[in-house]
Amino acid sequence: MVFSSHIFLYYFLPLSLLFYFGAPRRAKNLVLTLISYLFYGWSNPLFTLLMFFSTLVDYCCGLVIGTSSVVRVRKTALLVSLASNLGLLGFFKYTGFAMESYNQLFSLLGFEGFQPVEVLHFLLPLGISFYTFQSMSYTIDVYRGQGKSIRNFIDFACFVSMFPQLVAGPIIRFQEVADQLLERQHSLEKFARGVTFFSLGMAKKVLLANSCGKIADLAFGAGALHWLDSWFGIAAYSFQIYFDFSGYSDMAIGLGLMFGFVFAKNFDSPYHSASITEFWRRWHISLFTCLRDYLYIPLGGNRKGGNRTAINLAIVMLLGGLWHGASWNFVVWGGLHGSLLGFERVFGKRPLYHGLPRPIRVLLTYILVLIAWVFFRAETFNGALLYLGSMFGVGPVPTGSLLLDGLLYTPYHLLAMMLAAVVVWAAPQTWDWSRKLSTVKAIVTVGLFLLSAAVLSMQSYNPFIYFNF
Repeated sequence: MVFSSHIFLYYFLPLSLLFYFGAPRRAKNLVLTLISYLFYGWSNPLFTLLMFFSTLVDYCCGLVIGTSSVVRVRKTALLVSLASNLGLLGFFKYTGFAMESYNQLFSLLGFEGFQPVEVLHFLLPLGISFYTFQSMSYTIDVYRGQGKSIRNFIDFACFVSMFPQLVAGPIIRFQEVADQLLERQHSLEKFARGVTFFSLGMAKKVLLANSCGKIADLAFGAGALHWLDSWFGIAAYSFQIYFDFSGYSDMAIGLGLMFGFVFAKNFDSPYHSASITEFWRRWHISLFTCLRDYLYIPLGGNRKGGNRTAINLAIVMLLGGLWHGASWNFVVWGGLHGSLLGFERVFGKRPLYHGLPRPIRVLLTYILVLIAWVFFRAETFNGALLYLGSMFGVGPVPTGSLLLDGLLYTPYHLLAMMLAAVVVWAAPQTWDWSRKLSTVKAIVTVGLFLLSAAVLSMQSYNPFIYFNF
């Protein structure tokens, strides 16, 4: 089930709110947990068993870590938590990738008599990368003394399964909502802001992300392209993934507010960045914060000199790329960003073009981000190289490029791209715009929601991009 669907908008959400606000205060977390399990198991009820297993293991491990004074016992509990979560993630997400990589490696080396192993593929449970990371972070924080273990299993299950951010984030750490699980305020003002967040996020998804996604699909499905068409296509994808994911985050934050929870900001106008370092302070903030706290700092962070800092950043971003998907394309995407981050760190967190005016630096940073997005979007590594070649005029221009132009540069597509660019670089952020509501803003919010709902009724199924991760 996705937020931008009729069954969610007109049935699931209204009934969820009805049951939640109709429950007594002490039962609200239980009701929200049951609602969340229904939401998660809608497409495949078996997925709920995996989430329950991860929840139960980490709840028990957290109790042991929080109550035991024996170092060996606490370490063992932490290892059990890490092994179970990483084991689930590795089995379902990376088994097939590992087998394919094994076959490709030995075929490339040309060993005689090599028999490739049969590649096994498993149905990837929705959001497994998010909830295992989130649940595992709880035991790590308790082990580090950065949070207290929780004794109420229902409260912990509510934290792990909370449906607003369950499938695609933002990644919520336990210490951020621990107090809210015990006591939170419900007010008309908070609910109204939640509705505003949700409506604006839905508009981003339905009106902008889906429209730009059609352009990106045409460009990446065309093979070789004219250089202008390829840049137009990757720019469309940059808008698609931004509005798709930030739109989901806005909707998740809005739903959280409706149920009384306050989640942290997950996007901060990332395409305004004047360097890759700044970009990663603004893009998917919850993930980058987790990578910093659970990988970068344990590796040594910036405490062991510039060269080691650059290596640490490269390792973190390589693993961050792999976290996004079981493909060498994601590894290359992470490696590109890691290399750029390391390069900037050597020059004092500044890019090579730091002396230029800020608008030029923003443009150059955006171009670097676009180049990296090619590997994120392309289905194969060779496809990514072919697309990059088209962007820089390498390779023949297909004879049917004029026909493709007729499909790419329609008035509808041009209008969608223009609106997307205006929202990216000129419009206020949802977080700021919704901080103080007014009658005019309420009218705009309702208008965008109705328009999005009307357009949604005419669109084909289009799931959120990050549901795949």
